[in-house]
Amino acid sequence: MGHLGILAHSTEGAALCFLAYCQEGFRRTGRNEHPDVTLDYIAFGPSMPAWEAGDHASIRATLSTSVDRLARAGAGFFACPDNTAHLALEPPGPELALPGLHLAEVVAEQAAADGHRRVGILGTTYLMDGPVYPRALAGRGIATEVPDPADRDLVNTIIFEELVNGVFTDESRREYVRVVERLAERGCDAVALVCTEIPLLVTPEVSPLPTLDSTRLLARAAYDVAVGDRPPPTWRGGPVTG
Repeated sequence: MGHLGILAHSTEGAALCFLAYCQEGFRRTGRNEHPDVTLDYIAFGPSMPAWEAGDHASIRATLSTSVDRLARAGAGFFACPDNTAHLALEPPGPELALPGLHLAEVVAEQAAADGHRRVGILGTTYLMDGPVYPRALAGRGIATEVPDPADRDLVNTIIFEELVNGVFTDESRREYVRVVERLAERGCDAVALVCTEIPLLVTPEVSPLPTLDSTRLLARAAYDVAVGDRPPPTWRGGPVTG
């Protein structure tokens, strides 16, 4: 069995990915068993000035340090459940010490399998304004929509002031549901929850659209790799091809 390394860049979402991965073992086997997993987390707070400045190279260097440590711990591949971190992992740069699953590719693969044609994107403003998901989904013939500027700011504020700190309120849930309703009015047939923590706030039961839960999709894909049901990844950061 393979050894998964979880490359964390925010608290609640990385914890959710870890739990989902371990629980996948019980779901499939009926036993408290799963392939080995190691999580490495360098607190994201010191990286926030770099995010604000668009300094993706320094963020990549921090993430690379975590990948190095995962490799030394014996991991054979990594999964980074932080969607926004992929903005720093995709530009050209030194190869990472381990190959990894690309989160947007995992989500886009599921969106295509489900037959979706227009997907709304909910995440940080960095991600909603960035190229990661439009590229991945367009590669499978799927269009994307993002909320209007005011709603993007609202979604982002709730992420950084509440969700990453483990705060999940009914008021914020209602606001997110309203934003998803507007995406549905614009023709979206699904919504991608691509901030790692959003699935903890917006569950399938309350969402006006079918959800693509990036965190749990990644955990399942990682489990498939670890048990040999999915080919091992080859991506080591940098532009995604193929």
